[in-house]
Amino acid sequence: SHAGTGAAVVGVYCMIDDAGKAGTVLTPPRPGPAPACPGAGLLTIALVRHLPGRRSENGFRKEIRRNWGHLFPHLPDQPEVNRRTRWLWGAFGQLRAAWAAAVPADPVQQIDTSAIPVKHPSRVRGPDQWTGPGNGLAARFGRDGAHAEWFYGFRLAIRTDLGKRIVRAWSIVPAAVDERQIGADLVTGDGAAIDALLQDKGITGSRFATEMASAGIEVIIPPTRAQRTTMPKNLQWLIARLRNRVETSFKEITGQMELARHGAHTFEGLLTRTAAVLAAHTLLLTQLNDAT
Repeated sequence: SHAGTGAAVVGVYCMIDDAGKAGTVLTPPRPGPAPACPGAGLLTIALVRHLPGRRSENGFRKEIRRNWGHLFPHLPDQPEVNRRTRWLWGAFGQLRAAWAAAVPADPVQQIDTSAIPVKHPSRVRGPDQWTGPGNGLAARFGRDGAHAEWFYGFRLAIRTDLGKRIVRAWSIVPAAVDERQIGADLVTGDGAAIDALLQDKGITGSRFATEMASAGIEVIIPPTRAQRTTMPKNLQWLIARLRNRVETSFKEITGQMELARHGAHTFEGLLTRTAAVLAAHTLLLTQLNDAT
């Protein structure tokens, strides 16, 4: 609603401004004179736009000017907003980490991936601009199991709480990556806080289980569909509900918050939008509740 969005704009701006003053968010200084519109304002607009899943950046900027222009009297045009937001992309990660750290992590977590298309497969004609910054990461063809179709782009890998569903770690990875290779990377640094990982068969295997066991983490693999048919109905329901927790997060991130239709034209733009969406998702789960 109009009132709900207005309250979110004010509340999120205050949180970001306070985080900047406290040193929680550190952004690299830009050359030249200080811009009239502060970075906290641009970060606020980027985050709040994703809360209701507004697809059009320019449309939401116009809505901000129309309804809350008194709060952002120096809001620049969309090209400058995009350039400055890309410059500030690291702040989204700092905010997400701070909001997530305020809530104790669940001892049982999940790891999964979801497709992030960047171009329709029929339009791929050879090498393009979809290449990561100096790390060999480039858009490729991959299979989207959730929709049973091929796509061209990348995958978003996330590690989430099983109960709270808060994203604890994430990475943009190749479209055709062996998902078992990314599991260990997403656990790095947090292994002591994780008792177990509930995983689908795509991110399992003896080598992965051995690596996790050495870190004191148990890998739990749900029973197959054939095995579930012999179980009581209430147990089948419980297993399905637990397995769907991370899928619920992906529906929110890629669907409701529009990451699957990101509209980016470069890898840097995609990275910025992904960081913003994940920060908005964490903000929604940890700070705003039903404010929007």
